[in-house]
Amino acid sequence: MGSLQWLGAVVAFWSSSRNVFFLIVLLACQVSITPFQIGPVMPGLSSAFSATRSSSVLGGSQRAMTFDRLLVNVGNDFNPDTGRFRCRVPGAYYFTFTVGKYPKKLLSVMLVKNGQEVQAMAYNEFRKQGRKVQSQSAMIGLKPMDTVWLLVQESPDYALYSNAGPYITFTGYLVYPESTSSMGYLNNHLIPPGIRPDCPPPEDPSYSERRREATEKVRSAFSVARTFSILGESRRHHKRDALTFDVEYVNIGGHFNKSSGHFTCYVPGVYFFAFTVGKHPRRAVSVKLMTGRGEVQAMVFDEDMSRKREMQSQSLLLPLKTGDVVWLYSQQDERYAVYSNQGRYTTFTGFLVYPELDFMSKDRTFH
Repeated sequence: MGSLQWLGAVVAFWSSSRNVFFLIVLLACQVSITPFQIGPVMPGLSSAFSATRSSSVLGGSQRAMTFDRLLVNVGNDFNPDTGRFRCRVPGAYYFTFTVGKYPKKLLSVMLVKNGQEVQAMAYNEFRKQGRKVQSQSAMIGLKPMDTVWLLVQESPDYALYSNAGPYITFTGYLVYPESTSSMGYLNNHLIPPGIRPDCPPPEDPSYSERRREATEKVRSAFSVARTFSILGESRRHHKRDALTFDVEYVNIGGHFNKSSGHFTCYVPGVYFFAFTVGKHPRRAVSVKLMTGRGEVQAMVFDEDMSRKREMQSQSLLLPLKTGDVVWLYSQQDERYAVYSNQGRYTTFTGFLVYPELDFMSKDRTFH
């Protein structure tokens, strides 16, 4: 029986039983694949959104922040009408938001996971006439159906300001999908003729395992927070101790030590770092992003000595080599302090954006 006759018989048989699923599986294992068919990492592993709001929010008017403009919604996982992101692809996600402070009102917005699990917050208790913005960010590990949203204070003492500018933004995106070892063999890219979907290449039975190991080796990310304040103690304190952390959201690769406060580079490349710190009442704040033995890369500073609490944020990209160390240093004399509590005012996040090309090309190509 010719191949076309055989296929016709198979289609007739399975059509009669309406079992299309098994027909597809059978055909996949019997027919050679053309170069245009689907092959190793699903496009469905993409997930990202960015939304803005062009109107103010007065305390008591709503519980979850909603949005009226959606700039990006890859995967359609974010609903601007409810303000909720629902996880479809498990993995490590980076979230960042900025909110405007309403004149003569307090500001408090919490990044929430699922019910009311507070991950981080933006806060400002100045009641001055002027407007300003506050930002916060964190990387969070999510499972399918987890939700992430911004919780707004319902008291009339609080409000958020925005206009057509807009002042209020919310962004999130998948940085690293969950390890492919837990997803099986994923199909997505174009593959050569003769290679069948969901089957490792016949000439290399260890293909998927080697591919998984290579993917894992070029992953590096952390996100941490503090739940308590740190006060500067002495003008004579010359040792530059790193800011340490007690909450760990994500630590892919185990390259961040929250007890020492140090991130050590094991995968050379370009990294993104972001940090937010809370200002302590009656103290100034000065926190620097440091590398090596104390080279300052970026900093936040606020010398206001009032009793009010607010926050400062900073971020940048850094090229790192194996063994490079990155950490935060808080000025340690008695005029300075960093504020935090269970709301997690103070956060620190970093992740690999682009691995070094030499590292990628070395023993990383599979045929």
